[in-house]
Formats: sequence, structure tokens, C-alpha cells
Amino acid sequence: MKVLVTGGAGYVGSELIKRLMVDPEVSQIIIYDNMSRGNYNFFMGHVFAEQEKMKFVEGDLLDSRKLKNALKDIDVVYHLAALVTTPFANSDSHSFEQINHWGTAELVYAVEEAKVSKFIYVSSTSVYGASDDINTEATIPNPKTFYGAAKLRGEEHVDRLKSKMDTYILRCGNVYGYSKCMRNDAVINRFVFEANFKNKISIHGNGKQSRAFVHINLISKVLSEIIHKPVPSGTYNVVDKNLRVLDIVDVVKEIFPQLEFIFVNQHLHLRQLSVSTESKLRDYIDYADKRELKEELVEFKEKFAF
Repeated sequence: MKVLVTGGAGYVGSELIKRLMVDPEVSQIIIYDNMSRGNYNFFMGHVFAEQEKMKFVEGDLLDSRKLKNALKDIDVVYHLAALVTTPFANSDSHSFEQINHWGTAELVYAVEEAKVSKFIYVSSTSVYGASDDINTEATIPNPKTFYGAAKLRGEEHVDRLKSKMDTYILRCGNVYGYSKCMRNDAVINRFVFEANFKNKISIHGNGKQSRAFVHINLISKVLSEIIHKPVPSGTYNVVDKNLRVLDIVDVVKEIFPQLEFIFVNQHLHLRQLSVSTESKLRDYIDYADKRELKEELVEFKEKFAF
């Protein structure tokens, strides 16, 4: 089985590739990444066994010629590449459209001309927008940010593939947890980093806003196993926790008792989004994490150099 991973040097991609490298059914992995986030950490500090199994192609999603060449003889495509800029998901609409919408469209066009048998697209729960209700897979998307709108438009292109191959759209919650290529702008990761090195964190708004989350270990597990399970083509939520920002702060303060925190624009009631942790995907893949958030963050803290 030959696999191509767009955004393979990124946060989720790097952890997925670790799992694919030890998968005996995967014979080749092509990492397709434009390195826009500077994730060179992925390429250093660890020597993979069976190095001949892996190949790196530096390329953009909008480079249709390079995409088509990279897709030759590929069986499975993971589409992880995207522009994500927390908390600025409502700025620079052109870039979100170009990369997350039209970049996905270019990839789908190229896949339609290739011999791919499985396509996995990592979308986002942000397509649901904002609501005081619990969103489920039956909820009609209503994005409220440029990022969410562009991801939803990407989904519409991917939907075309469902009649031609096994196609999975995974709407993931906010990813958190340690990785060499982790995103430090993600709220939980940022809190833990700032608590450890600055002993002070900043909370935007009143902190009562809720968000859906999934640990990096769980999303990488789901992605690595979905190609081996009899999962029907479809759209699935991948969420393990719903947490208010203040709930996260309480746990971080347990780990760092001397922690200080300040509110920025405390008068603002920021948008709220909760997503059901129940998913049809759980009928095929067990990705429940039995650990509490505190245990996960203590493990995270132990990864820091000092």
C-alpha cells in the first residue's frame, strides 16, 4: 500500500507518519508539504527504521503538475495540509480560500485522474459555526469564520469522490498534546507552554466559551486505523472532550500552583461550540481516551527541557 500525506511534516501529519512507518501493510509514504510552517523538526532528532519507505516532496497544493506526479501509483491519500491561524480564523479570507478551498479542489481534481482507492480529508468542527446546542453529525454546518467556511467548501469538493472510492471526511476538534511539530497557537498547548516558562497565561474573553477537543494521540490513531477498518464512506466527527476555557485554566493551575492569569477583553462573550463525543466512527475504531486532562497535561509538562 502506497500512501501520500499532504501536510505530512505538520502537527497531525508527523504523528500519523510515525504510525504508518511501523504499519507492515504500508510499503511507501510520500510526505507532500510546502514547509510554510517551518516544521523542520520532523526531519531531525529521530532516525526511522526502513528509511527507504519514506520520500519527501516539497510542493504546494496549487501546483497541479507536481501533485499529479506525486500521485502516481498512490493507493491512499491523507489530506491534512491547511492554513490554520488560531485565534485569527477570521482574518485574511483570501489565503483561507486559496489554500483550504481551492487547494483542496486541485488535489481532488488530481485524485480523480489517479488510481487512488482511499481518500481521507481532515476537516474541522469549525464548519458548525457557533451554537449553544450540542452539534452532532446530523447538524447542518453553518460556519462563522473564513477558516470554517473554506474547510466546508473543501468538504464539498471531497464529497464528489464518494461515488468513486472510499472517502472519509473527519471533522476534528481542536487538537492538543505534545509533538515535535506541535502548534503552539492551539489554546491548550499555548497555556501549558506559557505556564511552564512564563508563569502567566492570557485568557481572551470571559473564558466561559466552550470548545471541542481531541488529543494528538487519538486523531493519529484514528487516521492510521481507518484505512484498515470496514468504515463506510461518510462524514464523521472526531472529538473526545468539550471544555470551557476556564475549565482548562483550573487544570493548568493545579499543575502550576503559582500560576497567574489575566483576562484580555473580559467583557466579550466569545462564540461557543460543543460537539457530541458520540460518533458513528466509534462503531469501527475505539479512540476513547480513559485519561483525565490533568494526566495528559502532566505528561505534556514532562516533555519540556526545563
